[in-house]
Amino acid sequence: MARTRFQEILRQALDDLPELFRQALDNVSVVVEDWPPDWLLDELEVPPEETLYGFYHGVPLPERSVSLSGNLPDKISIYRGPLEEDFPEPGELRREIRTTLLHEIGHYFGMDEEDLDRLGYR
Repeated sequence: MARTRFQEILRQALDDLPELFRQALDNVSVVVEDWPPDWLLDELEVPPEETLYGFYHGVPLPERSVSLSGNLPDKISIYRGPLEEDFPEPGELRREIRTTLLHEIGHYFGMDEEDLDRLGYR
């Protein structure tokens, strides 16, 4: 799939978010990257046979304080390569991009993996 088509699908997933969530993401950059960096996979101890579809870089909202003002904006990375590799069917890929986006937004709002599992965003 062309990178621009992938970005269109991600943009549609963002546009489909409820207005409340879109407003809360005002200072969060959502970017498409080809693959997760090796240093991140190592840091997170991701086994070689597994990968990441996305990652939230930042301080979750519940953990923020005024001392954190002036930090760079948060970022959500969506990794195109693993998603396209594992979900070659367009409809399936679209659903997984949305699920990955919601998963990373959940981290931004302070949810942990257990919370996201309960909601079905893992």
